[in-house]
Amino acid sequence: MVKLDIFSDPVCPWCFLGKARLDAALAAQPDHPFTIEWHPFQIAPDMPQAGIARATYLEAIFGSKDKAVAAHVDLAALFAEAGLEVDFEKLTHSPNSRDSHRLIHWAGIEGRQAAMVSALFSAYWLEGRDIGDAEVLADLADGLDMDAALVRRLLASDADIDEIAARETYAREHGVTSVPTYVIANAHAVPGAQPTALWERVIAELKAQESA
Repeated sequence: MVKLDIFSDPVCPWCFLGKARLDAALAAQPDHPFTIEWHPFQIAPDMPQAGIARATYLEAIFGSKDKAVAAHVDLAALFAEAGLEVDFEKLTHSPNSRDSHRLIHWAGIEGRQAAMVSALFSAYWLEGRDIGDAEVLADLADGLDMDAALVRRLLASDADIDEIAARETYAREHGVTSVPTYVIANAHAVPGAQPTALWERVIAELKAQESA
């Protein structure tokens, strides 16, 4: 098997797009060699814990409402091409994603990391839910047969906040500057939402190496 480390943030649109493209390649080649692990990386680490209105956040990033709208027209086309039905009207809030990373961490301990990553992306981008809210996160945990009451207690505490921060600091110190970033076999970094065709080629090359 080949380790594929993915540095990502559930509130990052390019991470969602990149995941959809990678998932398509993995589905097309179910005998792929990858063992996947997801790692935390906040695109807005200074976001207030309660989050802010998404319109305010986007205007701060792009400089104006018109530029934000133009960027999302292009993004909407890419989402549609990847089969993602994103209704931007539902996305009214930009949450702090730290607690969603804690939830991914806890899900990973229970062997549910991939499922939780998918649930968080879908909850935010497809359903417009506030994944910075403890009740939303507890509900997602419950949907994966995790202990929702325990998740609520953990979220109300400082559990693993330092762990998540340390892992992100480590990533930044080792060259990860944006997400998504993929690291293949702890050797080859691949930044950005790469197309499905690229992943299909990578998988084919890795399988050919295995059989050589």
